[in-house]
Amino acid sequence: MNFKVPYHSLGTLQGLQELDLSYNNLQGYMPPNFGNLQQLIQLDLSHNNLQGDIPPLSNLEQLSALDLSWNKLIGQIPYSLGQCHGLVSLKMDHNFLTGSIPSSFGNLTILSMLNLSHNNLSGTIPQALTALESLRTLDLSYNNLHGEVPRNGVFDNATEVSLEGNQGLCGGAMDLHMPSCTASRKKADRGYYLIRVLIPIFGFMSLILLVYILFLVKKMPRQYLSLNAFGENFLKVSYNDLAQATSNFSESNLVGSGSYGSVYRGKLKESKMDVAVKVFDLEMSGAEKSFMRECEVLRSIQHRNLLPIITACSTVDNTGNVFKALVYEFMANGSLEKWLHQKGDGIAKKQLNLTQRLSIAVNIADALDYIHHDCGRPTIHCDLKPSNILLDADMNGLLGDFGIASFYRDSASTSPIGSITSSVGVKGTIGYIAPEHAGGGRHPATSDDVYGFGIILLELVTGRRPTDPMFKDGVSIANFVESNFPHEIFHVVDAHLKEECNNFSEAKKASENRIHQCLVSVLQVALSCTNLIPSERMNMKEIASRMHAIQTSYMPKGKHTSIIP
Repeated sequence: MNFKVPYHSLGTLQGLQELDLSYNNLQGYMPPNFGNLQQLIQLDLSHNNLQGDIPPLSNLEQLSALDLSWNKLIGQIPYSLGQCHGLVSLKMDHNFLTGSIPSSFGNLTILSMLNLSHNNLSGTIPQALTALESLRTLDLSYNNLHGEVPRNGVFDNATEVSLEGNQGLCGGAMDLHMPSCTASRKKADRGYYLIRVLIPIFGFMSLILLVYILFLVKKMPRQYLSLNAFGENFLKVSYNDLAQATSNFSESNLVGSGSYGSVYRGKLKESKMDVAVKVFDLEMSGAEKSFMRECEVLRSIQHRNLLPIITACSTVDNTGNVFKALVYEFMANGSLEKWLHQKGDGIAKKQLNLTQRLSIAVNIADALDYIHHDCGRPTIHCDLKPSNILLDADMNGLLGDFGIASFYRDSASTSPIGSITSSVGVKGTIGYIAPEHAGGGRHPATSDDVYGFGIILLELVTGRRPTDPMFKDGVSIANFVESNFPHEIFHVVDAHLKEECNNFSEAKKASENRIHQCLVSVLQVALSCTNLIPSERMNMKEIASRMHAIQTSYMPKGKHTSIIP
């Protein structure tokens, strides 16, 4: 189901005792008149897309089970919720709730289950929770709680309490394995000493050293300090080499611009090689970090469907300003974005047939399978979109732009809560970002790339961007396709593919059926990839296997590079 919660009608159902709307795609806010349902015993709104604050529920004296988990709720937990004395089970995990845990929860004397994990709660754990004799399961993990863990009650049984992911907690029962609060205070005292005494000393010494270095630099003759970011096996180039290759980075050689810089076409003088030079605009926040991240990623991965890197250049330009650039093989056929969409009016001048679209999808699935599962240091791309997919002379798809990619430590893990080496924050491009990142605060995961790949599959079939104006009022490109799947899929198929299907059907009825089966199979994979629940999405190894099977079963041999005239 995909609609907004009806605000007024639900609040009038005075005799309603049980309401279960879980595992839908409900949008909007929780109705403020839920508090009128005084006979309500069970309320389950979990696994939806509800937003906003939790309304007052203090009048629900009969309520025994409340589940608001896996939504996008914000704000503080209502203090008045402690007046729902009949609560036995209370779940609010996996939201964006802030503030402290209400001490009024100490009034919920028959509460057996309390799950507030995976929020942004702060403050200390209320001592009042120790008085809840019926409490058997308490999960406060992955918040920002601090202070000493209470003793007694449920906190004396480590098997019933989960507190991991709260870096500021200490003390409590030994079985909880929390750091000692005494040790924490010593660390704080030591930190205070460092801040007040040692840091100013080192700061003063650093200032003197900096002045001395600047003095030496001014006395040195100007030279180009070239840094090869990849090692001895890669070509070394200077700023002058790249300036000459691109005619001084002329506008006529400008291929495109991105968040952190511009890309120029050029030809290296010595090797006569056509290259694409990505010049970073270091005045942009995050540009230098993006350069370093891309160097770090590209030096450790190599695959036939990843954009080939030639070298990197970190030096100074002719005016003495820092210059950083990456040099790639030039892809003659440009990006998938330019093939699917004509800039401005949304109509593509160049047309890809179904065989080519499927081949490109298989190429990118293989690339993602490799970086997720088979390379030495598993990597999350974090910014899948057609403009980051380049096409070579043979129309093979190659994945590029690893400027915001993330490594994850556990190569066997595809969990969205796996340990990621990057900072938390929303990464990527609107329309391709997995919905669980809508509110920020979550680590990147391989399931994010899976979602982005699913959106690209939908875009390949429909010819529409996920940001198309028709997708509004809660309707997404995935909803649009799913509502016509599987029997009415030609209502959503790109006009050029419809033309191809019509040409085939005139020649041979079996071909039309084969194409229909192919589209159904591809869209089935795409809809699985765009599942709103990350754990329900396939991993890229399984996706790549399925895409190869579809290509083998439905695509004619020898037609992977043909173009509809």
